[in-house]
Amino acid sequence: MVLEGVSGVGKSTLARLLAKRLGATALHTLTDPHTGWSDTVNRELRPLPQFAFYLSGLLHVSDVVRQALSTGPVVADRYASSVMACHAAVNRVGLDQVRGLMAPLLPYLVAPDATFYLIGSDRALKERMGNKKDVKQDDLDLFDVADRLERLRENFLSVAESDPSAVTIRTDDRSPEDLADIVVEHLESRRA
Repeated sequence: MVLEGVSGVGKSTLARLLAKRLGATALHTLTDPHTGWSDTVNRELRPLPQFAFYLSGLLHVSDVVRQALSTGPVVADRYASSVMACHAAVNRVGLDQVRGLMAPLLPYLVAPDATFYLIGSDRALKERMGNKKDVKQDDLDLFDVADRLERLRENFLSVAESDPSAVTIRTDDRSPEDLADIVVEHLESRRA
């Protein structure tokens, strides 16, 4: 399963909680070695090379998911939807243009059984960002760059509309445990 949404919505916390509950492996789309390079890539590279970097991270994590699935379930904190939604929003390019660039690579990716799109209000996001210990420039840009948060939300909703694995969950006034209950209940209902 995949957890998608803007920074601060609770993906990482929920991924850790679900991994523990389900005995799953938790992964972030940018696993090593990509994680350490992302700040430099974002700062130094133009949009197309940035996109290639994130695509290589996505292809790599898909291989990591394949391997991890041999031992049990996997919870991914971001995946293909984030690469599309974030690149289009950050670089102010059309989401359809980004989809077109990704299209030839999609058959290579492990398809998730369920993708949970987490949606939070500005108020809740600001509150969570205030408590976040690993705040990055991208997190700050959500509120500091004009229309960034709005574009990201629109992109995630657009991607979700065409995602057959999509489940949208509002996170406001719900604890991580409440959200985990919703996710687990959904997964169990699909198995029944």
